[in-house]
Amino acid sequence: MTTDLVDRFGRLALAAMFINAVPGKLTDFGGTVSRIAAKGIPAPVGGALLAAAIVLLILGSFFLGLGRDTRLGASLLLIFLVPTTLIFHAAPIDAGFIRNLSLIGALLLAITRPVPTAGRR
Repeated sequence: MTTDLVDRFGRLALAAMFINAVPGKLTDFGGTVSRIAAKGIPAPVGGALLAAAIVLLILGSFFLGLGRDTRLGASLLLIFLVPTTLIFHAAPIDAGFIRNLSLIGALLLAITRPVPTAGRR
């Protein structure tokens, strides 16, 4: 019982980091596309990438946080996080790079952890 509660809290805490990013991306969609374009990605492509990122954030957070499919959720969040980290934080390496590297590690742990037994998520 305690392990289930800790597991659930851990998944929700990790998912919260990603779901917290969604409102800003939605309310400042154009500004976010401009920041993507400033990294050398054409605005129309940046808009499509941002829309895909929002979907990945929402679905990944849902699956990870609610435990419906932890591995799928963590994988979707990695698909968002790895390119984002490389595009926005790798050159020069900044605090966001270290934060994202830590999140990547946590998501990899979520993917590689043993599959829970029946009745556990």
